[in-house]
Amino acid sequence: MRVLTPAAAGRSLTRYAWLSVAAAVATIALKVGAYALTGSVGLLSDALESLVNLAGGLMALMMLAVAAKPADEDHAYGHGKAEYFSSGMEGMLILVAAVSIGVAAIGRLIHPQPLERVGVGLAISVLASLINLGVGVILLRVGRQHHSITLEANARHLLTDVWTSAGVVVGVLVVVATDWERLDPVVALLVAANIVRSGVSIVRRSIAGLMDTALPAQDLEVVGAVLESHRQGGIEFHALRSRRSGARRFVSFHVLVPGDWTVTRGHQLLETIEQEIRRRLPGTTVFTHLESLDDPCSWDDTGLERPERP
Repeated sequence: MRVLTPAAAGRSLTRYAWLSVAAAVATIALKVGAYALTGSVGLLSDALESLVNLAGGLMALMMLAVAAKPADEDHAYGHGKAEYFSSGMEGMLILVAAVSIGVAAIGRLIHPQPLERVGVGLAISVLASLINLGVGVILLRVGRQHHSITLEANARHLLTDVWTSAGVVVGVLVVVATDWERLDPVVALLVAANIVRSGVSIVRRSIAGLMDTALPAQDLEVVGAVLESHRQGGIEFHALRSRRSGARRFVSFHVLVPGDWTVTRGHQLLETIEQEIRRRLPGTTVFTHLESLDDPCSWDDTGLERPERP
């Protein structure tokens, strides 16, 4: 698989962020029109969530551009963590939208109002949902392919919006069939609860990235398999550490070899191991440290922190 440079990957992902912005603008216009025609607070909740989609898309554009910048003297590990700020901000905006929906729904629950021109309004809402569905599927696929939490957050929000819209449509249809006007704000409150769940999930993932959480188990299994294949002739490994920064992975570990090996032989082994890990986990930066099996100091740093020597 061809691995893009950070700048090239950033330009590629930015195109999809623009797609998210365009979809948000289109759905806002459609859903506001649907609300204006029907007066449904459920449809209003849909429109408010699309405003969050727009804000998230614009934030994604800015942060993807920052994340694509190459490493420099002040940011030796690159700028990939900028993506977590984008996804975290989108998660917070989702929670703000949920509160706004809840406030509007409670007011309508206390003072119910009849719905108007339901057929046209629902048709417009369904069209907006189809736009979100198509764009959400595309963004999710690209986000997973390029390990972009920003695009994944956008995608999951859009797909949540689709399910939200489906619930609103069902609620409005039931209101029309039963004349129970308070069902519309009840559905809006359920929508708000669903949005809160989505927002909390995105914020938690963003915080995990900023806190340098270790790579997922499946990635560590790949690293472990590579190391295990080189456990011969007494070679050992320890002090394995890992983290993710946006689309990039970082892995470091110590390699212990017999003390009578030459530096050249040890270096060649490290180069081979690093290359195998990068080939099996594209987009990974690997740091290795060569140590002697015969030196007692080599065993002082088997844990995450090396103890101070007296």
